[in-house]
This record gives sequence, structure tokens and C-alpha cells, in this order.
Amino acid sequence: QVRLVESGGGLVQAGGSLRLSCAASGSIFSINAMGWYRQAPGRQRELVADITSDGSTRYADSVKGRFTISRDNAKNTVYLQMNSLKPEDTAVYYCNAPINLHDYWGQGTRVTVSS
Repeated sequence: QVRLVESGGGLVQAGGSLRLSCAASGSIFSINAMGWYRQAPGRQRELVADITSDGSTRYADSVKGRFTISRDNAKNTVYLQMNSLKPEDTAVYYCNAPINLHDYWGQGTRVTVSS
């Protein structure tokens, strides 16, 4: 059974940093772009950043210059380094990846940024 498991969320003060991790496990034959999404209370889920298997990245305008996405293909793991965090970054962050031609989501990890 394929799973995505996130870790690394928590409470941090504005200006601080957090690093999220998401590991894919199970019988994986193919995995393409891996991404991070977030959903704040009362808002729609939005793309934060994603990265292809060859390392091409894209970011939401709101996080450019502050967040960095990376991945370790050997470990089927994607990371999100979040610096200069702002209260508006507060949300549940979800990992997403198409694995074996099916779309998978992690359970989410909460990030809370206090002012």
C-alpha cells in the first residue's frame, strides 16, 4: 500500500524557520512531480511548491525567496524548507505525488506562525 507521510510541522514565531518532510513508502514503480500544498482555515487548498524528478521547481508567488523545495529520489522523499515565516503561512500543509499513475495525498501537518 502506497503512503505519503509528512513530518516537521509545529509552532514557530514570525521570522522563524521550519523544515517539512514527506516520505513515500510502499510498492513504488513510478513517481513524478512531488509537491506541497496548504490549506488555511476558510480558504481553498493552494499549491505552495512542487518539484519534478529532474529537479525543476515552481513556487507560489507568496513564498518565493522564502521557501525551498527539494527531493531525494533515492529515498522518495520531498522536503520544504520554510524561512522567514509569516503569520499568513499558518495552515495545514499537505504533500502530494502521483505514484504508479494514482494521485496520493499525505495526512497533513499543521504549521502555526505566531506574530
